Amino acid sequence: MGIRERERKVHRSLRRAGLEVIPDAVPEGTMPFVVGYEAEDVDGAFSHRYDTPRLVERLNQDWYDLAVSSGLLDRRREFLVQLPQGARTHQAVLRDMHGDSGDVRLPAWTRVRLLADWDIMGRGASSAFLGVRAGHPGFAMMALDSSVYLQASTGETGVDVLAVRHPYRSQNVLRHLEWIRDQDSFYVNREFKQRTAEWLAGGRR
Repeated sequence: MGIRERERKVHRSLRRAGLEVIPDAVPEGTMPFVVGYEAEDVDGAFSHRYDTPRLVERLNQDWYDLAVSSGLLDRRREFLVQLPQGARTHQAVLRDMHGDSGDVRLPAWTRVRLLADWDIMGRGASSAFLGVRAGHPGFAMMALDSSVYLQASTGETGVDVLAVRHPYRSQNVLRHLEWIRDQDSFYVNREFKQRTAEWLAGGRR
């Protein structure tokens, strides 16, 4: 399967979820990763247990409310979503990241537009690129100006979604990224370290 065919596979899956991919349009200086935030950095969050009635519907509504209130969406309803490189799935990325290799290819930002008929937590999560299955999402999103970072994760009992406002200003996040940059260990992903170092050196906003 070639690169273009793999991209079409990912793009088609995202469009079924209501996300139109805008190729090669990630703003310069976007933070490559947001890690190490603490409770004081979180500005909005919600959780739902897996046994919540109409789980996907509730997740979608609360995601949209948080996306709007936090400023994730711009006036054209565009934002960034972190996707596995190539046609690797969300599960494959998680499996590799918890393995022993320090040289795993990490997800990268892709610019998308939210369409009228969207289903992030249902068709999106079941696409294998934004989660495991419907009602079990796993993704990271960012406003185009990096002012908001939004993450969804699945735990043992339910789904957690949170928003971090201005992650590039967070001392917790910056300290963690600097720690990653300065590590010399097999267990620190080389791509993670390189992309983080480049952003800290000059690409940061």
